[in-house]
Amino acid sequence: MQASFRRIDVTAARNIIGRGRALVIDVRDPESFARGHIDGAELATRENISSFVTLTPKDRAVVFCCYHGNSSQAYAKYFAEQGFLDVYSLDGGYEAWAIAARSAPASVALGPELEAFLAEHGFAPGDANGRNKDNVTPLMVAARLAPPALVAELLQAGADIHATNVDGNQALWLACVGEREENIALLIRAGIDIQHINVNAATPLMFAASSGRARAVAQLMAAGADPAFETDLGLTALDMASTRECLDLMRAEVKRRKAMATAS
Repeated sequence: MQASFRRIDVTAARNIIGRGRALVIDVRDPESFARGHIDGAELATRENISSFVTLTPKDRAVVFCCYHGNSSQAYAKYFAEQGFLDVYSLDGGYEAWAIAARSAPASVALGPELEAFLAEHGFAPGDANGRNKDNVTPLMVAARLAPPALVAELLQAGADIHATNVDGNQALWLACVGEREENIALLIRAGIDIQHINVNAATPLMFAASSGRARAVAQLMAAGADPAFETDLGLTALDMASTRECLDLMRAEVKRRKAMATAS
């Protein structure tokens, strides 16, 4: 099997880095690195690149960053050939990262109830995209536990709907865990990926069906989630349904979609 790496955009890079274990290697010149770099990134040179190969665990995620996303691909390919399993090249390089940072929404003052929620769950004050000791974001926790008003406030403050936890789950998955219908609706309206796949190749609908959360199943399908989507093992949400109610809901939706496709 040919060694390979993945090209990713800034959003995907933020998610991978946000999980807390990724090594970010910047392959630009020292002067450019000194002027600005991704927080936590390490500068690679001809003299020290071999030490990254020998000292970095092969299962650790490695993200390469260059000027515009070209030379980083050569480094990523080299690391994949050396046996690294989780290697990425940042498309657009540091320039794309810096542009995204400059265009990020201005910080919004958070209300006292939301600030109290952040403090209760171990987040820094005023940070809608921080991570606590469990490496989750405020939006992930709020989606599962908080009233809709706090979720809406976090979204307005620029909370990242694409951020994931160590299992690769984003806030929609957590909203389904709590079966918070209004929070699910808020996230869907904000544009969250309803077909997002976690590290186990499962979607939010698969979780909702496998755990018997029928209201979440109905809501996700109404938003377009596909009950016939297959995992790498060939399993679907239909296969994973743990209750008759969930199974009947999905069967009816599959039948409805087939009828619409035939009619068109």
